[in-house]
Amino acid sequence: MTGPAVGGSRRPLAAVLCGLGTAQADLLVPNSEISQRLGVADDWISTRTGIVERRRADAGTSTADLAVRAATAALKSAGTHTADVVILATATPDHRMPATAPDVAARLGLHGIPAFDIAAACTGLPYALQVAKGFVADGAAQRALVITVDRLSHVTDPDDRTTAALFGDGAAAIVVRRGQTGEPGAVGPVILGADGRHADALVVPHGQFMRMRGREVFQHAVTYMSQAAEQAAVAAGWSLGDVDRFVPHQANARITEAVGRRLHLNGGRALESIARLGNTSAASILFALAHAASDGALRPGHRVLLAAFGAGLTWGATTLTWPDVPCVADRPDRSHRLEAAR
Repeated sequence: MTGPAVGGSRRPLAAVLCGLGTAQADLLVPNSEISQRLGVADDWISTRTGIVERRRADAGTSTADLAVRAATAALKSAGTHTADVVILATATPDHRMPATAPDVAARLGLHGIPAFDIAAACTGLPYALQVAKGFVADGAAQRALVITVDRLSHVTDPDDRTTAALFGDGAAAIVVRRGQTGEPGAVGPVILGADGRHADALVVPHGQFMRMRGREVFQHAVTYMSQAAEQAAVAAGWSLGDVDRFVPHQANARITEAVGRRLHLNGGRALESIARLGNTSAASILFALAHAASDGALRPGHRVLLAAFGAGLTWGATTLTWPDVPCVADRPDRSHRLEAAR
């Protein structure tokens, strides 16, 4: 299906970003609380990860709760109350069955539409975007609601030095509408990949805490995010020199630095939000975009390159020109420190 004639030619339909919303978890957890438990110096965490604090959901907050808050904010940002499909990317659904997305859709008042989960861990955003593009481009949806949400702190061993300090909880969502390729906000070609031969490098066995071989994950993350980012830029017809802002999955500040160095995209072009939020898994890229847009580091017209890497192993990347879209942030009514909540 193609769109109307523009300048004597016909351009294919595209999924265009028109709304962005975020929802932070309630509990503030500074490094001091984790370092004390692990028996390390206060700066041991920040120098290795770039993380100063993170936010975590309390036991009474579900994945769906966070998702509804972020989705409501994104719909408000887009100036609408409706969507034709809900795609929820998460590694921490509330149940093994059913999926979390139908519950979220119902709580948003979106009845009778497709609603389903995608399990691609920290690569959830590019995977969900590719699916959303399919719904929009073939005419099945005018608007798609993409929600990224995780509560990985609840499957993280608090005594494991490899993972205890890394993960924060939260949700972020976008609305994409049917539009034309080339307009601001149009999602470019999406590059996706997976390699299950290394699945056990980052895994949450049933009923157990997360296990991660940190050095191996680091190496794969740098390699595959770099490759996917380069491929996405080429597919969009860009050189890496054309990129104004690079937004990798916020896994670890050292990974961001290494990927940026390999792609020659450091020096202010690589956006980060990990210091105050930790690794928020599938939601991390949207959090970084939202924070940068709010503080002026990301402006309409900027060419943006996104890249993600996660368990599976999975990876993905895509591009877009940043549109003039407001970010609506649903911040907690309270900001308890962890010890106050216990």
